[in-house]
Amino acid sequence: MTRKIQFREALNEAMCEEMERDQRVFLMGEEVAYYNGAYKVSQGMLERFGPQRVVDTPISETGFAGLGVGAAMYGLRPIIEFMSWSFCLVAADQIINNAPKMLYMSGGQFKVPIVFRGNNGAGGQLGSTHSWAVESMFSCVPGLKMAIPATPRDAKGLLKSSIRDDDPVFFLESERMLGLGSRGDTDFSRYLSGRWAPPTVEEDADFLIPFGQAEIKKEGKDCTVVALGRTVHFALEAAEQLEQEGIDVEVVDPRTIRPLDIETILRSVRKTNYCVIVDECWPFASIASEIAAQVYEGAMDDLDNKVIRVNNDDVPAPYARHLEQEMLPHARKIVEAVRAATYNS
Repeated sequence: MTRKIQFREALNEAMCEEMERDQRVFLMGEEVAYYNGAYKVSQGMLERFGPQRVVDTPISETGFAGLGVGAAMYGLRPIIEFMSWSFCLVAADQIINNAPKMLYMSGGQFKVPIVFRGNNGAGGQLGSTHSWAVESMFSCVPGLKMAIPATPRDAKGLLKSSIRDDDPVFFLESERMLGLGSRGDTDFSRYLSGRWAPPTVEEDADFLIPFGQAEIKKEGKDCTVVALGRTVHFALEAAEQLEQEGIDVEVVDPRTIRPLDIETILRSVRKTNYCVIVDECWPFASIASEIAAQVYEGAMDDLDNKVIRVNNDDVPAPYARHLEQEMLPHARKIVEAVRAATYNS
């Protein structure tokens, strides 16, 4: 059985179901308990699980990230919430220099089953220091896994898999999508219509989405568009516009970056012969750059044009709303990229 729920509700359900299933799981972060989470993702969890398993922390990412790594090494399964992934940089030593390397450096003696989750990318007029998309900075580190969900269904299935995983997982959510699935949500109307991406979530405590399995959000034959997280919805919007021009776009959502399901992407490119890649990173050394390199390595002879990337503009995120929106990937940029890739510009 399935039902419609909001993105934040899907995250809440995933954590609650896993905490019911496994007493070792706990949530820790700023305002996650008595305030029900800065974005109400942990609504009701303090009352349900108590203050020993839903733990408010000081404003000290270095401290509670390190505490979480130590707890994971000794057998617990922490979920560490960053109010914004932009704030994780002060805990870089703990999350990228300790957690992903501990299993290797200890010769297999210490696993670190920890999930770091929270809002990633531009949240809407939060300024350049609160709007980082961190995936390109961290995904190069061996020993960690990384998920970027685009729908409530993906959010629930991937988060449950993350909590059960024995490796550190970076779970990157978008603040702008936390209300996805609610009435009146016009930003993601293509998703809500159910035309391509069904807006439903399974009612199953054991519903999991395995890492390394991309999903084709919309099938097509004329051009492959690879998109991540929030940009999946911009890609679907662009696909709808391009459909009116007779261009049938296939939208592929990798869902996880580490591991990356490159084979699904390559199969799509071999079918369409054209490729556009979209993400919210800056262009230089972006996720789009890595996927493009792997597409060239695996499907060079199948491409009829160069791979085109659609990224954030190469500037810090501006505060002014109209400038921020223009800086980010959006449907018009994707439409123009697909036209160029398919020689229709």
